[in-house]
Amino acid sequence: MTKAGIAVSASRAPASAVPLARRRGVELALLVLAVPLCVYGYCAVGLARTGAVPPGVLGYGAGLGGLALAAHLAVRLRAPYADPLPLPIAVLLNGLGLVLIYRLDLQTPGDHAAPAQLVWSTLGVALFIVVVLLLRDHRVLQRYSYVCVAAALVLLLAPILFPAVNGARIWIRFAGFSIQPGEFAKVLLAVFFAAYLAANRNALAYTGRRLWRVQLPTGRVLGPIVTIWLLSVGVLVLERDLGTSLLFFGLFVVLLYVATGRTGWIAVGLVLAVLGAMAVGHLEPHVGGRIEDWLHPFATIEAGQGPNQLAQSLFAFAAGGMLGTGLGLGHSPLIGFATKSDFILATAGEELGLAGLAALFLLYGLLVERGYRAGRALREPFGRLLAVGLASIVALQVFVIAGGVTGLIPLTGMAMPFLAQGGSSVVTNWAIVALLIRVSDSARSQYDGEEAP
Repeated sequence: MTKAGIAVSASRAPASAVPLARRRGVELALLVLAVPLCVYGYCAVGLARTGAVPPGVLGYGAGLGGLALAAHLAVRLRAPYADPLPLPIAVLLNGLGLVLIYRLDLQTPGDHAAPAQLVWSTLGVALFIVVVLLLRDHRVLQRYSYVCVAAALVLLLAPILFPAVNGARIWIRFAGFSIQPGEFAKVLLAVFFAAYLAANRNALAYTGRRLWRVQLPTGRVLGPIVTIWLLSVGVLVLERDLGTSLLFFGLFVVLLYVATGRTGWIAVGLVLAVLGAMAVGHLEPHVGGRIEDWLHPFATIEAGQGPNQLAQSLFAFAAGGMLGTGLGLGHSPLIGFATKSDFILATAGEELGLAGLAALFLLYGLLVERGYRAGRALREPFGRLLAVGLASIVALQVFVIAGGVTGLIPLTGMAMPFLAQGGSSVVTNWAIVALLIRVSDSARSQYDGEEAP
């Protein structure tokens, strides 16, 4: 063979595989940073309220550190190529949530929620570990998409059989124990939506009749979309739960856009959502009252009845200013019964200020971005849509809750991911992070000798 032929053959030879960086050391270093930050916040609350370091600080630090280490070891063992950021972000947000709830417990002696929240957080981390260890391939979930949607509908409808709590039927309470089934249903719906749209994305995008400039899909494919819209309005009517309805309808519209790439679906989804909300707002007094409070947040003050919850929340944000009053030094307990759940962001805004709020929103934004990044890197449609759907659940919740307590949109009664009191919420959010870890591991490990993202 000539020298030229040898040179050509060498140029065509496959390049040696480039080993992927596992980045588990980065994850561990970020966890080492996140846990002391939470412990510092716990100490700051105790010093501000009692003038002494809380007696349980060592137990809190050891417990949070142990949970973080156990989760890290599970990821290191079963998902070595996973994104190193989601787990430290979840630990930091969960730890800060425990600090804020403990801070509010000090001013509500008859309602101590921090111990129960710590137990739920432990269960959430345990579920995270189970998912990471046992779910070796996220594509297995695609086989059970219809089982997931059936289970989700049962969970959404179950609270109808139980008494309303604060005007909404979203809880199941028995023997002093309570859960919010809608929190678990949102993950099951994300799996179903991802599987359905992965199988029908071409039919949704390129088939059917044209109406003016809009190409509609066939009735067989369009049917589930209308069904989902009707179910969202039905849940809102039966349970008076504006938040859950907006969440899973918004989730479906986002995934529909990602699957088809057609912005027209966003417009159709917004129109249907607005029409449904307007109809229920006129027909359902509970929802109509929340819309009225949103439009006129200071009406009770003008009527001489004192500030309502939304007005108190706005006052808390205003009092926080740029840097906040300091942990433990605010007056957000004046908000009332929902200060540890719906309005916990007001406590963060008052005591951490605009700077602290910006940091929290950056953490949420980074968690969502890493989910979108993992989905974009995958080559198969189900995993791509699943990652986008799970990240969108977090994004939609943060927008809806933050918008509600700041007066941007009507209140919905949902829980801020990881921060707010709520066992069902924190367990579900840990499951979402576990699935994002699994998807990101698959996204990076699919590259063999190629440049990984």
